[in-house]
Amino acid sequence: MDTFECIKTRRAIRKYLDVPVPWDLVGNILEAGRYAPSSGNLQNWKFIVVLEKANREAIAEACLKQMWIAAAPVIIVICAEPKKAERYYGIRGERLYTVQNCAAVAENMLLEAHNQGLGSCWVGAFDEEMVKRALAIPEEARPQIILTFGYPDEKVPRPARFPLEPITHFNKWRGRIQDVPSYFGYFGPKFQRWVKAGEELAKKHGKKAAEKVKEAAKKARKKLEEKRKKK
Repeated sequence: MDTFECIKTRRAIRKYLDVPVPWDLVGNILEAGRYAPSSGNLQNWKFIVVLEKANREAIAEACLKQMWIAAAPVIIVICAEPKKAERYYGIRGERLYTVQNCAAVAENMLLEAHNQGLGSCWVGAFDEEMVKRALAIPEEARPQIILTFGYPDEKVPRPARFPLEPITHFNKWRGRIQDVPSYFGYFGPKFQRWVKAGEELAKKHGKKAAEKVKEAAKKARKKLEEKRKKK
């Protein structure tokens, strides 16, 4: 799957089929997490793979009784080792970098799961001490994130996203430019409809029409670029 397509189509799944997940897929998810970036390459994390039903139920109880979690065939608990980061980066390493490191792991795992056709969900609401007792996690480690995995039993619609304009600043807070979508090469609906119609025409009439469409699209993009530069 294309990387950007994987990012855009991933969803939080909370309903799973009662079907085991092959171990090689789980292994790929763990490998994806292992390759996540970390501060100073400390890799101050540990992964606990939870498969047994009793343990999954205990985790669901610890997650404020979100019992749907127990139905996931595979749960991975990402644990942090904050003291490792504190030795090198002080309190900021313990309280911030460690959290960032584990978050990077989680996102890698979620994307690889989706890439393999699995559903997943990031769970952050849980009683830390209950999770530690359920999984015999030592005092020096802290559970940071709980991820559920399995074959999805629901289709989740695309959630609403803010457009680029209100969330993107340039050079300073609230620094603006005009026409953010065009700046990034995202053209308007009218232009996109025109391109789509051209593509359909190209399929219908063959290579010659396709070349004409490409040339016309190229000219249109060039005009938009020139317009942007003049602003």
